Amino acid sequence: MSLLEVKGLTKKFGKVTALNQVDLSLEAGKIVGLLGPNGSGKTTWIKLVNGLIEPDQGSILIDGHSPGPESKALVSYLPDREFLPPYMTSEQLLRFYQDFFPDFDREAALSMIKSLSLDLKQKLKAMSKGTREKLQLILTMSRRARVYLLDEPIAGVDPAARDYILRTIIGNYSEGALIVISTHLIADVENSLDDVVFLKSGKIELHENVDDLRARTGKDVDHLFREVFAC
Repeated sequence: MSLLEVKGLTKKFGKVTALNQVDLSLEAGKIVGLLGPNGSGKTTWIKLVNGLIEPDQGSILIDGHSPGPESKALVSYLPDREFLPPYMTSEQLLRFYQDFFPDFDREAALSMIKSLSLDLKQKLKAMSKGTREKLQLILTMSRRARVYLLDEPIAGVDPAARDYILRTIIGNYSEGALIVISTHLIADVENSLDDVVFLKSGKIELHENVDDLRARTGKDVDHLFREVFAC
């Protein structure tokens, strides 16, 4: 049974169609790459699933719930930009998440924060960009959610930070959960993915298991992506 299912999902912004009749069914226990160039509809899809915007047409079900209070309790979302108050310290952020999310695992978050050798009293604005990105991901992944929606989690950080972020993602979700990683940096995430979804101009171009895709085409995901999205 699908943990996350969308049918006929359509969203327009003025005359621009960001998503066009998208059908997609995703199962628990998978890390899924939502892949496509900028403007393909990835962030729009994630915002719709997270209930931040409403579709013009179509339906969304997360463990049987339409977007709303029930679904939001199941979803942990990492936006594609910095979103935490810069004046807060790591300790304050831990308390904030613990108070706001009943499924937040403070000890797991604290362990990962200590692995960065962070001073808990240091304010977010005093940290490097890479450290802020890591801290945001740690807080997101420390929830015991059913669905994790990660929008461009490795964009704008150096390769070492990308490795840390991917290890954190893989090491901090249960078999009963689903992770969707939106990115255009295919080579960096390919070995972490179970399935891939190619979004092209607001439509699903491909949805397939990574191993099956390699066996069928004789190509890795990165090379196939470059062919499908060649200018």
